[in-house]
Amino acid sequence: MKNFLIPTTLKDDTISAVKSAVNQAKDSQCEIILMIVSESPDSFSSSYFLREMRTSLTRSQEEVLDTCRYIIDHTPNCKIKVHNQYGLSSPIFKRIIEVFSVKLVVLTQSYKQETKRIHQYLIQLAGNQKCPILHLGTEQFKEDFNKALYIENAQGNVHVKDVQQFLNENFSFEIVSQTSSFEDNYEKLAPYLSEAISKYNIDLLVETRKGEKIKFKKTKKENINDKLGLPVLSLYEELV
Repeated sequence: MKNFLIPTTLKDDTISAVKSAVNQAKDSQCEIILMIVSESPDSFSSSYFLREMRTSLTRSQEEVLDTCRYIIDHTPNCKIKVHNQYGLSSPIFKRIIEVFSVKLVVLTQSYKQETKRIHQYLIQLAGNQKCPILHLGTEQFKEDFNKALYIENAQGNVHVKDVQQFLNENFSFEIVSQTSSFEDNYEKLAPYLSEAISKYNIDLLVETRKGEKIKFKKTKKENINDKLGLPVLSLYEELV
């Protein structure tokens, strides 16, 4: 059984995330958890705490949620759950991954653009978990991916054969090309990357990551997901 965690504020691209999760399930049993996080109310009053914890959705959010439920209702072997989380910490997030047996975290573009501290905190917490993360691209109509470009981390010790073996066991992606990390040399390599993507019909990037110390920066660093617009599957090195 494949379970998917989708942190969301119920923007339109949540629908694409649900469709992508359904495609990754490949007709096997799955549960999709839509997680909505909020700051825990800062009060000693139990009545105020309970009142603030009531989750109210806007009309557009309700429409997105209804669409997601409609998709799952018409998909055999799939279930959907909405999990409202008040307050967040590393142990809590790790426990959520364990309790729901999450096999893949799906992050949308809109969620990564959220400015509230708790949303940015969740993204960084996800990066420190061993669970794979799928960063969706800018193409909202693309939910299924097949051919991948592997971006080799110069500081990592993971061989492309090990990555492909992990993909064979858990996904249906095939690595058809590879390149060294280009974060500090993107402008020079951009033409070659575009040529490879076009030549091999690449629709997914694969990278490996290590746990990092959580920091909140005023300016957000542009990553490969932003630069190329393609979805990125991020694998924790120790898991591979």
